[in-house]
Amino acid sequence: MSSFGHIRSMAAGILLVFAAVALGVPPKVVRTVPENGADDVNPKLREIRIVFDQDMDQDGFSICGGGPKYPKTVGRARWVNKRTIVMRVKLAANHDYELSVNCPRYKNFKNVRGEAVRPYPVKFRTGALEEGQAERPSAVENKESMEELRRAIDENYSYRDLRKVNWDELFRRYGPKMEQAKDARGFAEAAAELLAHAEDAHIWVKIDDETVGGFRREIKRNYNAEVLKNVVPGWQQLSSVVYTGRYTDGIGYILIASWSGEHAEALAQAYAAIWDFTEAPGLIIDVRCNGGGAEPLAREFAGCFVDEPKVYAQHVYRSADAPGGFGQVNNRVLEPNKHRPRYRGKVVVLMGPANMSSCEAFLLMMKQVGGCKLVGETSYGGSGNPKPVNLGNGVSVFLPSWKAMRPDGTCFEGEGIRPDVIVEASEVELISRDPVLEAALKLLRQR
Repeated sequence: MSSFGHIRSMAAGILLVFAAVALGVPPKVVRTVPENGADDVNPKLREIRIVFDQDMDQDGFSICGGGPKYPKTVGRARWVNKRTIVMRVKLAANHDYELSVNCPRYKNFKNVRGEAVRPYPVKFRTGALEEGQAERPSAVENKESMEELRRAIDENYSYRDLRKVNWDELFRRYGPKMEQAKDARGFAEAAAELLAHAEDAHIWVKIDDETVGGFRREIKRNYNAEVLKNVVPGWQQLSSVVYTGRYTDGIGYILIASWSGEHAEALAQAYAAIWDFTEAPGLIIDVRCNGGGAEPLAREFAGCFVDEPKVYAQHVYRSADAPGGFGQVNNRVLEPNKHRPRYRGKVVVLMGPANMSSCEAFLLMMKQVGGCKLVGETSYGGSGNPKPVNLGNGVSVFLPSWKAMRPDGTCFEGEGIRPDVIVEASEVELISRDPVLEAALKLLRQR
């Protein structure tokens, strides 16, 4: 070969190398633990490990699957280095498992250049438990679950710092109880005692469908349900959560006791009430006994009072890896409800310390209604959108995942929503009358 031909060949080779670098080679899985097709896997295996052949984008992943063959996970999968991700699991004996690294619909496993991993199936079967393995959890296993609880508090709990709790001290105090627990219940009870120190009504611990321990709020109620029956003319119960009445001058009254999804059908009666009060000169909406529920149901009802979209609240999700520990700010918008009756008269909402969570969101919605006034006492101040974290030992803990904020971006956790008109009612007054309701009527009857 001539020297020119040799140089040309070398140049072509170099161009091919540069082309390969420029185009990139899609990443692939080089190893999993357990391996695809593995049989007789130890059911006490605590984690599934996936290793790639190149550096990966650690902002996302897709471990696909579902149903009885998908492993029960413990917490969230975590990258331990640029090429390895680990998913903690709780496996059963003599069981077939299936999952996929990426799948046709979800391809969030990508390298640093944004190239997705081709779907890679992982199927394996566990063997039988060795003698004695099914007995009480070991201190090591309990410690792993305790460490998962601490990690969840540090990385998932949106109000961790707001609560001013000395978590190190609490884990020193309750750690031995959790490590020495003889079963899941013993662990759950110790964890619930620890978490109760946060005094957060949106934290609870569960074993299967049973809630164990937790913080119980104490509130001074600013209403008397028995008195309402006597002081509201035409009092009637339309459903399990909707009550109405009408004053001689035409002012309407609607009490909504809950926004819970369990009462979605019963809440339909609230729209029947709005329809009846369409021409009323004023309307009182009483939610003083309402502790929250499903925010979309509250938003659907509040949509009957607006003509255009209104931002009523903001929230940010906890994201331990993001600057400041939180992701981007999200607006929550109240849309006009075009499928339900509308009301455009004067509105007063009765509120109080029992209001929290989705009912506080409802109060913020009604603040966007023109001419609407909130009357009563400051709400409780608690909204967290709790999400479950599986601790791997049959125990799950629910922790608030977002920071709830007013439309101006200020957090109201622990502060509550202030009424436009403050009316305090003593226990003595509430024996025979309702000062909050009286103040609402006075407002509506003013010219």
